[in-house]
Amino acid sequence: MRRRDVLAGLGSLGILGGAGAVAVYGLPSTNDISNDEGDDGSEDGERYEQVKLETVDAPGSEAGQVVVPAPNRPTFIDFFGTWCPPCKEQMPELAEAHERIGDEVLFVSITSESVGEDGPLTEAELVEWWGENGGNWTLGLDPTAELSYRVGRYPMAVALDDSSVVRWSDTGSKTADEFVAGIENALEHSETES
Repeated sequence: MRRRDVLAGLGSLGILGGAGAVAVYGLPSTNDISNDEGDDGSEDGERYEQVKLETVDAPGSEAGQVVVPAPNRPTFIDFFGTWCPPCKEQMPELAEAHERIGDEVLFVSITSESVGEDGPLTEAELVEWWGENGGNWTLGLDPTAELSYRVGRYPMAVALDDSSVVRWSDTGSKTADEFVAGIENALEHSETES
């Protein structure tokens, strides 16, 4: 009888550990890809359909709507969550990349978190997080995951050319130089295809 109790307890621990991993890292996604550099997320050459998203009144962002990707304009998207430590850690790098090259593209960060008075995150809390972490560009909401369904891991960054085609994407914390290189790749493709 004791051996059976021990085995049942160990099995329960395994299930709880697996559930904890799913809670922290999410379920595996069929949208994940991997290549030799270890990138995953959106695949180069994939075309994004345009989606109209609500924007938040926050530093560098006005309340209203934005079309992502921008029509006939290169676009840089940062998919993030306020609950995500690497997302917070890379905010200074995003701010530097925005400072260096943000005027040449639509530069937008998007969260799929449920934001509102009834949600787990109020708009005031989101704006406070944004300001505390140096956000100073367009902040979009994607509560129905119209774009965010592509995200396999957070944070995820995507640079698209002016035809809404992915020219660079990667997950995990990145440096400003990595963001700028990805954006420059999208800009180069935009210039050669125009």
